[in-house]
Amino acid sequence: MGTPSASLPGGTWTLGDLTVTRFGYGAMQLAGPYVMGPPADREGALAVLREAVALGVTHIDTADAYGPHVTNLLIREALHPYPGPLHIVTKVGATRDEKGGWPPAREPDALRRAVTENLENLGLDTLDVVNLRLGDARGPVPGSLAEAFGTLVDLQRQGLVRHLGVSNATAEQVAEARSIAPIVCVQNMYNLAHRHDDALIDELAEQGIAYVPFFPLGGFSPLQSSALTAVATRLGATPMSVALAWLLRRSPNILLIPGTSSVAHLRENAAGAGLALSDTDLAELDAIGR
Repeated sequence: MGTPSASLPGGTWTLGDLTVTRFGYGAMQLAGPYVMGPPADREGALAVLREAVALGVTHIDTADAYGPHVTNLLIREALHPYPGPLHIVTKVGATRDEKGGWPPAREPDALRRAVTENLENLGLDTLDVVNLRLGDARGPVPGSLAEAFGTLVDLQRQGLVRHLGVSNATAEQVAEARSIAPIVCVQNMYNLAHRHDDALIDELAEQGIAYVPFFPLGGFSPLQSSALTAVATRLGATPMSVALAWLLRRSPNILLIPGTSSVAHLRENAAGAGLALSDTDLAELDAIGR
């Protein structure tokens, strides 16, 4: 159904003992509006997943809260039985309410239930990687993760989870998680305009831990967006292509999970992430976040 492709930009990275392409795919946008309910174009959603694997993507990011349950069931329908090289990374720690909010669900029983539902809906006996989602919809919130993370460690010992990570976390929470058990990735908001995790990215790179940024174009001011668009126009590329290419150049431990519900956009993102950036381009782009 597809094998890792030399044409995918960025090469590969190892999550524990799992090798994944640095260019991956985030499944969140496959659900309906506001990540609730089924997609308007169900066959189109299945086609995007199959095209991602056909392109050679071996890292798909998801969560059973998307929909809820929608994206995991789509992934199962489109790709199960999963090809050997493909690894699915999911997250637990938040659920959905009837208003479309993301209330936390980090009590031990809620986490155990979430892992069980991910396993059932994806059709797996063991989840490759589970991220503990912390904070809230506005971003990270300080506080101990010991009880919640300890629950996931117990599930890992039971063989239900292979590797662990954290999402929407402060640097202190990352350090606390690492003091409890090994982690293979951190998934936080980070992009050209939001550089708050620069020091954390460098520290994780030294430790061989992946950093997975979400919202590669999120939270830009109008001035920052204009600066990015100016660089993209000069390079004959889209702003998303430039943002993804910059992230790949930023550090070797950065893994991309851009989301889309369009096969055409998926191919465009995969090609665009391989955009060649000169030192002048990089200096101009670095200035956007300062």
